[in-house]
Amino acid sequence: MALAREDSSPLFAGTVAGTLRLMFYLALAMVLMVLDHRNGWMWRVRYATSVVVEPIYRLAGLPAAGMRTLSVAFADRKMLTEQNQRLREDLLLANAKLNRMASVAEQNERLKELLATQRSLELNVQLARVIGVDLGGSPHRLMLNLGAREGVHQGQAVIDAHGVMGQVIEVLPTTSVVMLVTDPNHAVPVTVERTGLRTVAFGSRDGGMLSLPNVPMAADVRAGDKLLTSGLGGRFPPGFPVGEVREVGQSPSGMFLEAHARPTADLDRSEYVLLLHDQPEPAGPPEPATPVGPPADMASPADAAASPAAGSAALAPQRTAPVTHSASANPASANPSASAPATPGAHP
Repeated sequence: MALAREDSSPLFAGTVAGTLRLMFYLALAMVLMVLDHRNGWMWRVRYATSVVVEPIYRLAGLPAAGMRTLSVAFADRKMLTEQNQRLREDLLLANAKLNRMASVAEQNERLKELLATQRSLELNVQLARVIGVDLGGSPHRLMLNLGAREGVHQGQAVIDAHGVMGQVIEVLPTTSVVMLVTDPNHAVPVTVERTGLRTVAFGSRDGGMLSLPNVPMAADVRAGDKLLTSGLGGRFPPGFPVGEVREVGQSPSGMFLEAHARPTADLDRSEYVLLLHDQPEPAGPPEPATPVGPPADMASPADAAASPAAGSAALAPQRTAPVTHSASANPASANPSASAPATPGAHP
């Protein structure tokens, strides 16, 4: 349906004024296009206008940019948290492995010390591992992983690479209990290495120390003296380190000196120990001493000439021995007159 004249656009009006207005607009557009193409005026206008329009664009894009920033931030935080957790777990695992390696290295060093002790002293020993403390008794007792099935017997001495630890007091089929030298019920016959004084070292009730309560007043005992097993009683072989004197004082009775010593064995750190077996007694008399003198090829002629005479003199009793024996067996042969025939006419 055709539009009414009053509803039509004034630009395209059928009047002369509308036509002139259209031609003016077209001419203005052509001029602007030519000027913009040659001089770039419109670009300058757009450049100047962008300074005012750009903040509007930024403000309009802030919600979307904020959402992107928040999503990236949360994603990065989650990723960093997971990565940090993984790195922390790796660090803990590496530290655990490092500690394990250090423990294994320390254990190897202790085993080397035990092996060196066995080889240097040529002992008949048995290696045992400490599996715990006897929870039902005194804290001065340990439990080993060897028992009667492995040949462990009661009273067997126990040492480590540094000294005497104690003795076996109870033997079970697969385990055994060791009383340490620091137990109040334990005693070790010892000797002072510097002076040779013999005494007895008892376990101290305060724990971790040895007590020597019966030292004579005139005895020469000082701090720093080494205590060795004396071998008395036959339970501990002689010569094993027991402790080191730390202090010497007067006993409560005033009649003796009382010394306190620290054990040389690592009682609270040793994981492996050595069980001493009974040492065999030497069979038969000792070997004869090797004769001392110059070799036979270096002997002088005079010595060589004297040697046959000495040898014949040494053999002479052996040759006359049968004659003497026969004379004693037959008395008549020892008297020649008794064996001779009687002369006729002679009186008996």
